[in-house]
Amino acid sequence: MISAVVWHWWLGAGLLIAGIGAVISVVVGYISQVTALKYPNRRQRQAQK
Repeated sequence: MISAVVWHWWLGAGLLIAGIGAVISVVVGYISQVTALKYPNRRQRQAQK
């Protein structure tokens, strides 16, 4: 029974880290997309002309 408790704790810790990583990646992706629309790079500016 002790191993089940330890395994359960590590499973929860791994899922917590994965969840935090997913939230961070979504936020970074959103910010990069919004910034790209506001401040287009050279290739995007040339495509708009």
